[in-house]
Amino acid sequence: MSDAYVVGQPDGLSPLQVELRDAIARELHAQLALRSERIELADVPETAYQVTLRVSETLRRHRPVSARHSS
Repeated sequence: MSDAYVVGQPDGLSPLQVELRDAIARELHAQLALRSERIELADVPETAYQVTLRVSETLRRHRPVSARHSS
């Protein structure tokens, strides 16, 4: 994780919350770069979908091993 996404202290966030914050920031940064630094209202659903995918990937990495094998 680049320091570019971290501003100040995590202010009591858990490690998972910090990772989620960073994943959301990375995806929003990517979406803004794709859209000339502007997300139009019509693009919000697609942007939200991409952020959701990024969050899901992060959460999947944090599931207990036993939960990963039962899915």
